[in-house]
Amino acid sequence: MTFGYFFLAAFFEIAGCYAFWAWWKLDKSPLWLVPGIISLVAFAWVLAQVEASYAGRAYAAYGGVYIAASLLWGAAVERQLPNGYDILGVAFCFAGAAFIFFSETLKA
Repeated sequence: MTFGYFFLAAFFEIAGCYAFWAWWKLDKSPLWLVPGIISLVAFAWVLAQVEASYAGRAYAAYGGVYIAASLLWGAAVERQLPNGYDILGVAFCFAGAAFIFFSETLKA
């Protein structure tokens, strides 16, 4: 369930930030800021639902998921397909995120 929250949080964070990007960089209407703000509030709420002893550990583990979701967003929304180095980088990020998140349960 935790990684489901991470992916949902990543969607809301990226969508919210993209709304601001579109307004600022792509000359979209300021009305794009409204769903952007709502999306960023949803991101914070969803990430707060993660079962973890420490917020910092949850956020660090979330970082790996965020990176993968950013590449998926780029492919789906901006039509920018990830290359092999992107995929390798995501694999390293997932490994690091899992190591951080599960480190408490791996202690001897």
